[in-house]
Amino acid sequence: MPQPAPTLGALLRRLRDREGLTLKQMSEKCGIPVSTLSKVEHDRLTLSYDKLYQLSQRLGIRMSDLFAENTVTAPAITARRSVGDIGQAIRIETPNYDYYYLCTELRRKRMIPVITKIRAHSVEQFGDLSHHAGEEYVYVLKGQVVVATEFYDPVTLSEGQSIYIDSSMGHAYLTADGCDEAEVLGVMSSTDDDLMQELLNIHEVQKRGDRP
Repeated sequence: MPQPAPTLGALLRRLRDREGLTLKQMSEKCGIPVSTLSKVEHDRLTLSYDKLYQLSQRLGIRMSDLFAENTVTAPAITARRSVGDIGQAIRIETPNYDYYYLCTELRRKRMIPVITKIRAHSVEQFGDLSHHAGEEYVYVLKGQVVVATEFYDPVTLSEGQSIYIDSSMGHAYLTADGCDEAEVLGVMSSTDDDLMQELLNIHEVQKRGDRP
């Protein structure tokens, strides 16, 4: 049977062991408290996007390397399974959006599930339209959402409605008039193994644009 994928805590322990660092030394190097690192290593706490980005920058590794994977080549039937828990999601919080990436203990997924809370009311607030590899499906859980795309007129979706688009086409998700915040479930799919890293890079650009 395939071995379960290592958790973020296991990956941090491996990184620390590889570098020959104590928890205190790693804390000093990455700027994250010892107590927080200890809880992560024991799988009692996850890290927000900002902390993961800080960790990757300080340790000189790719952001996506902090998401677990099996090092053994997966057989045709992988029997992989992951239970989504928003409390354990990787969080990316901005003034206009909150993103909750689910099932992050699995890497190189062909589908990336994410719950998004949308507060942007206009394309101007959103910024440059998003482009990335693959396709995506978005289902409205709460509120109303305006989907703006590069080649089509905007379309408004209500609770229970959904849309499937080519993600390489410029796109943005906005709240409709009279809706302060909407919530959607999105699933992004691609044959590109680096899709997660590409999405994280987009978020970093968006966060820089949100800063005064």
